[in-house]
Amino acid sequence: MPKSAKYLLVGSTEAYCGKSATVLGIAHHLKERGLDIAYGKPLGTVWGGPQGKESDKDIQFVAQILGLPENRLQPTILSLDEATIQKRIRGNDTIDYSQILLKYRDMQGPDLVLLEGPENLEEGTLFDLSLEQVADILDARVMLVARFHSLLIVGSLISARRRLGDRLLGVVINDIPEDRLEEVKTTVQPFLEQHGIPILGLFPSSALLRSVSVADLVKQLSAEVLCCPDRLDLMVETLSIGAMNVNSALKYFRKGRNMAVVTGGDRADIQLAALETSTQCLILTGQMPPSPAVLSRAEDLEIPILSVDLDTLNTVEIIDRAFGQVRVHESIKVQYVYKLMAEHFNMERLIQDLDLEPAIAGT
Repeated sequence: MPKSAKYLLVGSTEAYCGKSATVLGIAHHLKERGLDIAYGKPLGTVWGGPQGKESDKDIQFVAQILGLPENRLQPTILSLDEATIQKRIRGNDTIDYSQILLKYRDMQGPDLVLLEGPENLEEGTLFDLSLEQVADILDARVMLVARFHSLLIVGSLISARRRLGDRLLGVVINDIPEDRLEEVKTTVQPFLEQHGIPILGLFPSSALLRSVSVADLVKQLSAEVLCCPDRLDLMVETLSIGAMNVNSALKYFRKGRNMAVVTGGDRADIQLAALETSTQCLILTGQMPPSPAVLSRAEDLEIPILSVDLDTLNTVEIIDRAFGQVRVHESIKVQYVYKLMAEHFNMERLIQDLDLEPAIAGT
């Protein structure tokens, strides 16, 4: 008779904490040890996008990267957006989603079903699909991923522990600035451990993981690509605005790394200065085409130039938002996540606490 799977629900204290990357890293390393892994995302979030599409994309991406067959994927039960919430609060949706979720328990065979939870502890409550409710229905252990903003993280994790109780298996603290890593290791970690909150990983901040591809920026900005359309896979780590005189701009650009430079289409001097520094793309506002000299130099250096039908302020706001909402959909990021997990995550403790039996011992 096939064995029943164990369930690990990976949640977060807020959106864009690095939850998907953590799930991917754990799944990869457990698979490397010979464990049979399944994956699902019960509740999708698709604000501003077509119903179900983003969740489907995330699930297919994880399945493809990990090489999971169809019978190791659990379906998304509900995609959260304005329309689904309106239906629920108006009484047009009376579905008992907890009963649908129970069907997840029918999966036989895998050693562990890794589930990606909602974006915070409250999301999904309206549909009985909050992190706590999903954990109770599936008898799942919970791992939380939290982004380090300040020492206030301690209070929020203690509060989460009170809510989740013994279901909380442990916590990953992500995006810790390099100059605070030692402090978190020597003060925050021992304090949380003393309060019954196991720390499974402390991940340093990474410019690469926060980076966005030029292709993403083209999509977010509805930009026209004026040159080098074959170089849209370049990764942008920082944003610079070229609105000063050219000497000041050059000093400013030299301090940047893998930049997107936003400047007016009429500022050929700034554009040429940016092209001679660590620039991954030029973004021109004001609907003015660049000069032939700028286009020619960009072609030589293989740096894409984008033109946007937006002012500088709106352009910068959209790019800032893109940095805050990045997905791990590039292979360079996936490999980095695997490396990060190998160096900074306590896989042995996870395996022991979940009572898993790997076929291949860890190295």
